[in-house]
Amino acid sequence: MRCWGSLVNRRHTSDLQLFGPASRVPARRATITRVSDPEPQQSYSRDQVRRTFKLSRRQLASWEKQGLLPAAETYGFSDLVALRTLIRLRERRVPPARIRQVVRSLRVRLGESADPLRDLKIFVDGRRIAVQIDGGRMEPLSGQLLLDFDQEEINRLLTFPRRDQEQRERHAAEKRRIEAEHWFQEGLDLEHGGAPAERIVEAYQHAIELDPNSAGAHVNLGTVYFNLRQLQKAEQCYRQAVEADSSYALAHFNLGNLFDERNDRERALFHYRAALKISPGYADAHYNLALLYQTGGEVMSAVRHWKAYLKLDPGGSWAVIARRELDKLRRALLRTS
Repeated sequence: MRCWGSLVNRRHTSDLQLFGPASRVPARRATITRVSDPEPQQSYSRDQVRRTFKLSRRQLASWEKQGLLPAAETYGFSDLVALRTLIRLRERRVPPARIRQVVRSLRVRLGESADPLRDLKIFVDGRRIAVQIDGGRMEPLSGQLLLDFDQEEINRLLTFPRRDQEQRERHAAEKRRIEAEHWFQEGLDLEHGGAPAERIVEAYQHAIELDPNSAGAHVNLGTVYFNLRQLQKAEQCYRQAVEADSSYALAHFNLGNLFDERNDRERALFHYRAALKISPGYADAHYNLALLYQTGGEVMSAVRHWKAYLKLDPGGSWAVIARRELDKLRRALLRTS
């Protein structure tokens, strides 16, 4: 009987005994690495803001005390705009008292509910403070309109919400992957507990919907279909595993088993060889290739793979069969020489 074991299971039998060399079904991966579930960041903490703008705790507290910034534990984008404005003004040596005077003047003109540091672009133009409003520039104390000012600084600040959105998207993708791993593990647990095939299929399908690149889930689902003798579905799953991870030797190995079961010798050979190209130490692939070559009359190729198998797994239970078949071939070669 041909070996149907897997490199992963032979190395991780303590995790889950799914399939061993004595069975005639493709093997599967036993586990997926699991990670913690981070919560998406909704705002910027005080420490993050201080690091970003290189501010001391004392400076931040001082601005809050002077009423230039609201005291808060977290900051949104509009707060970052206000902070950046303050920093620019202070870098140009504008005194805090002058800044407060400008803010009060703008609130008189725009309404007490306005927050000029957040809502407007305030900057230094030569020796005077100017504000950008309605596409133009204005002297905040007199209300005199000045020449237009460029948007470079605003564009730089707008990178903050974009970065925040990208970070939320990364966290959302990570959460989907973690949930996919949960469903993968659920599938393993259901198999281990002898649950109905429909529930096992549903668990692996959930994992794949959440993470289409989960090669392990594709392989396991394919093996469930193989056991149900739905070979076309099994083949599709194994091929999707290869598409998700082209370096996944087990997916090629299981395709080799599937085509061997269909008596499609050439395609079985192709996928066994592909598994060995990816993982030259894949003992079970050597075992299956040895049998396939032996039944096809390719004696020297069979001898080469029997030897490779015995070198990799000399003490395993299947080594007895490998030695017996190798001895048969050697005696046959002696008789024909």
